[in-house]
Amino acid sequence: MEPGIPVPAPVAAGPSAEIARILGEDRYAAAGRLHRFGWRAFSQTDEDGMIQEIFRRIGTTSRRFLEIGVGDGLENNTAYLLACGWSGTWIEADPGRIAAILRNCDGEIREGRLALVGGAATPDSVDELIRDSGLSGEIDLFSLDIDGNDYHVLRRIEAIQPRVVVLEYNASYRPPVRWIMSYDPDHRWDGTNYFGASLNAYDDLMTERGYSLVGCNIAGVNAFFVRSDLAVDRFAAPFDAENHYQPPRFYLVSHFAQLSGHPPRFGGEVAEPRPAGC
Repeated sequence: MEPGIPVPAPVAAGPSAEIARILGEDRYAAAGRLHRFGWRAFSQTDEDGMIQEIFRRIGTTSRRFLEIGVGDGLENNTAYLLACGWSGTWIEADPGRIAAILRNCDGEIREGRLALVGGAATPDSVDELIRDSGLSGEIDLFSLDIDGNDYHVLRRIEAIQPRVVVLEYNASYRPPVRWIMSYDPDHRWDGTNYFGASLNAYDDLMTERGYSLVGCNIAGVNAFFVRSDLAVDRFAAPFDAENHYQPPRFYLVSHFAQLSGHPPRFGGEVAEPRPAGC
């Protein structure tokens, strides 16, 4: 937390102590683990810090991203990158959230750094939506979180070749279970654990595509995959679900919100030189 933010001590101590307790377990001390680098600026929990650390280790190229399922634009896995000068595409289906993005990110859209595509990403439509936004080929980061048919959409993406992929996984299904939600074009998340796919199911698919699982955030929400040629000797092996699975700790969402300071808002600019990973 930044110095000078007036948060009462009991509130700050609780979340800090709980996160410290988890990270104090022996498994997190291993070389290559990402968890101690985690923090939240615009992400749901500690994803912002973990993403920055991944790129500190592997470097950046185009500093371009794609995220599908971005909410109102103020809480997702690429908003911090956008605030730090990256460019890319957001795909969002909800009209209310689209309207919020147009308000929240007006400057970035007018600058041409953010392309906003309104529409539902389906297995049949996703590549066309991506190409229509102007993205293709190698990009630095792709993130997917649509609370349902994620696995089926992911299988059909060919328009881009991301160096890093962030996937929301269903932590209710622990290794070695390979579980995938049945495809349903009318699916709307109902608040239950019926969504997406298990970590092992994603690991199988991503391994087949040439990626290595390098970590999951401690809340058990997102899994991080890095192109295998970039992962060697930079992250904690073995690169599999048994090593990197995190259980569902969704109560940490509110903890990270308390620790992150003031609510996010776009504006301003990051001066050169930029920090490693940005």
